[in-house]
Amino acid sequence: MTAHNRRSSAAASSRTAGGILGACCLLIAGLQSAFAAELPQYAEYVHQGVASCASSVCHGSATERTGTNVLQNEFVTWTRLDGHSRAYQTLLTEASQRIARNLGLPNAHEAAICLDCHADNVPEERRGADFQISDGVGCEACHGGAENWLSSHAARGTRHQDNLDRGMYPTSNVEKRAELCLSCHLGTADKFATHRIMGAGHPRLAFELSTFSALQPPHWAFDADYDERKGIVDEFDTWTRGLLVAARKNIELLQGPLLHGNGMFPEIALFDCHSCHQPMSELNWEPTVLTRGLEPGAVRLNNANFALLLPLAEVLGGPLHDQLLHRIRGLNLSAARSRESVATASRQLALSVDELEAAIARGAGPSERQRILNGVLFRAARGDYRDYVAAEQAAMAMDVLLISIERWDDFKERMDAIYATVENDEAFRPQSFAAAVERLRRAL
Repeated sequence: MTAHNRRSSAAASSRTAGGILGACCLLIAGLQSAFAAELPQYAEYVHQGVASCASSVCHGSATERTGTNVLQNEFVTWTRLDGHSRAYQTLLTEASQRIARNLGLPNAHEAAICLDCHADNVPEERRGADFQISDGVGCEACHGGAENWLSSHAARGTRHQDNLDRGMYPTSNVEKRAELCLSCHLGTADKFATHRIMGAGHPRLAFELSTFSALQPPHWAFDADYDERKGIVDEFDTWTRGLLVAARKNIELLQGPLLHGNGMFPEIALFDCHSCHQPMSELNWEPTVLTRGLEPGAVRLNNANFALLLPLAEVLGGPLHDQLLHRIRGLNLSAARSRESVATASRQLALSVDELEAAIARGAGPSERQRILNGVLFRAARGDYRDYVAAEQAAMAMDVLLISIERWDDFKERMDAIYATVENDEAFRPQSFAAAVERLRRAL
């Protein structure tokens, strides 16, 4: 297993994440998009249910097994340690029931807008004999309906590609895994945690692929057999690919129907929560590199995922950095003009994201990763990440980058101090975050 899975800062970043279990009750907002159609929830295969995987000779062993290409205790790990197994139970709490009442729903545990992310909410006709909605976000919610591969996926001679051809979802593909996770932890045009839902009491959403994957914890081992069958992607590549997918999904949302809303305002959840939700007595506003040109009091788009692209572009993209910065600023300014301006600016930003992906694909060695980390630290220390959501993303980026250059153990206490400053969004102080980062920067 990797160092990432063992780091004690995972507990801290779990607290900053805004609540993994509470972050998925999303609104169905329209017809299925092309993105959503690829996901296990919308594919055509029957979901057999968690019980079909739970046998002690399948994935339900109480202990890890040797001599096989999987640990065989995946079900036990998921049940005992993975928050997704308790996602449905969250809907039975008083807090969830209160949200449902505020939304005018009879309850939370039967409402599609909640079940779509708190459970494996496939239609009745695609539920097998052992399927139970109360199993929460179970095996097939991520791995795809097992109708055609359950009986054959462990057979001798079966290749991973054979399973994919029969309907298994490619979770080992980082981009596809990121799309799957973000379909709930960010949302799509089809299911999205709207401002109405959050106003009813739902927690704010947050996500970073590498960190959140470690927090569950993983129910697989990155060993030689895994590498041979699926290929191991290290922490740095998981972070960068996940960041690129998150940026693209944000851009898709800004170009889609949510931007237009149902009345005077666009969907407010596309904006930075903390540009409005802060005490009137807090005089923290200052322009940053990304928000230059915005007036005090402007309602800012949520651009945290875009902000972390800049240190990558500076090291790996050469002149692309200035173009990317210009287009992020343009997107921020567009929100003060018109919805059409936002759509146009987001399309331009998408072109820069495509160029950056090509630059990242050329690879980054230890020295480049060190320089990227230095760039994140420098920007954080000078105040570029004054917004809470950007600071939260930056903290997780620092964590992953330290792991990628094999320096995490040396600076664990410094990282814990940084995580402490972003533990609670209501207590967040940009100056404290910048000071904690500066201490790490100097030590490094």
